[in-house]
Amino acid sequence: MSKLFTTTLRINLSKPEGHKAWAYLKNRDKSRYRSYSDAIIAAVNGYFDREKQLADDPYLETREKEDAFLQRVLETVKQGVQVNSLSGLAALLQAAPAPVQDNTAVEDDLDTAMDFINSL
Repeated sequence: MSKLFTTTLRINLSKPEGHKAWAYLKNRDKSRYRSYSDAIIAAVNGYFDREKQLADDPYLETREKEDAFLQRVLETVKQGVQVNSLSGLAALLQAAPAPVQDNTAVEDDLDTAMDFINSL
């Protein structure tokens, strides 16, 4: 029995999705995907593998976004350190606005707490 399956792929180029798919296939990296079939197989497998991963772990996408954000933060800090050592890091930290603390709210909370304690 033959282990080769042949089918026809129709792409409607009048639809934006079809035109985009055709552009991807036409401009594929030929050293990585030698044929349209190789590219389509990789795309189909990648899509359905991802669907299965998301079904098994609904928080996967959120964790990946958090990991990407943390990676960008680390790269920014590394760049700051590389640029003229500590002065680069200092410049990077100065570029970020410092959080404003409202001390009056803390003082009011302390006064309220002390009033409560004194009333006992």
